[in-house]
Amino acid sequence: MKTLTITRPDDCHLHVRNGEILKTVLPHTARQFARAIIMPNLKPPVTTVAQALAYRNEILHAVPEGISFEPLMTLYLTAATTINAIKLAADSEHIHAFKLYPAGATTNSDAGVADITKIYPLLAALEKYNLPLLIHGEVTEDNCDIFDRERVFIERYLLEITANFPALRIVLEHLTTKEAVEFVESAGEKIAATITPQHLLFNRNAILAGGIKPHYYCLPILKRETHRLALVKAATSGNPKFFLGTDSAPHLTYLKENNCGCAGCYSAFAALELYAEAFEKADALDKLEGFSSFYGSDFYNLPRNTETVTLEKCDWIVPANYAEITPLKAGESLHWKIQNVIDI
Repeated sequence: MKTLTITRPDDCHLHVRNGEILKTVLPHTARQFARAIIMPNLKPPVTTVAQALAYRNEILHAVPEGISFEPLMTLYLTAATTINAIKLAADSEHIHAFKLYPAGATTNSDAGVADITKIYPLLAALEKYNLPLLIHGEVTEDNCDIFDRERVFIERYLLEITANFPALRIVLEHLTTKEAVEFVESAGEKIAATITPQHLLFNRNAILAGGIKPHYYCLPILKRETHRLALVKAATSGNPKFFLGTDSAPHLTYLKENNCGCAGCYSAFAALELYAEAFEKADALDKLEGFSSFYGSDFYNLPRNTETVTLEKCDWIVPANYAEITPLKAGESLHWKIQNVIDI
């Protein structure tokens, strides 16, 4: 296969930050994705409709001329969120979900929820107003091994949440384990999940073998090969519960390459190309369109996009950096490239 044309996809999990870094990274997403679910973990966090609308305008101003792109905004769920705030969000055409971070789970999650059982009234409101809950599904206790945090979160919290709120739409973000795949597959139709390109392409050896490689470090952390294979099988299965969410998370290079490096992989520069590589390795390119372009929009009750993008089989070398950001696979080869887009 020399070319592959699919419906223009959506990114159902994206970090673009704000300020100057936004101007660098947003064009990379807009050149290939029609829409993206924007994460709210800024400093300070995006907790109100007014903040989200201001952030949306900042994002729109960073979209290159001649490119259509729609940011789909989310609000940060905290212990201080009110039921009225959830109602206001449901009334806004631009708010599409609330994001739950356990406190301390990842970048800018200090405002997250410390005791999930205490926000059950808020989950009931989300269920009532039909707003999805997006979950970073990891426990944060020091006595839990970092490679077990996702599995323990499912066992300790998510099984109970889904039992108590059966009509609540939930996205378990950035799956990393076989157990998480099995949970989503066995759960009801209201439960879905996103999968990142790094978790499809790499296992934990990418971080640790032959020296520590900080640009492969993300949270949830890469796991064993058995888990990567389970993710590939889920992503390429055609099951609409699994869809594209890059979790592309830009950090300045010096913040990654230090004695306490930030978690996050920057993949937006070539997100669709990275997914195509993973699907091609699995001999499942015919399943890429559903995963990338249909299942996410269906879950969010959005119309499917009508534009197309074309990928060409073409080897190229990933640049060493974009401004002050080191991308995933910097200096390495990729084997697909998008045609007919602006050169960023």
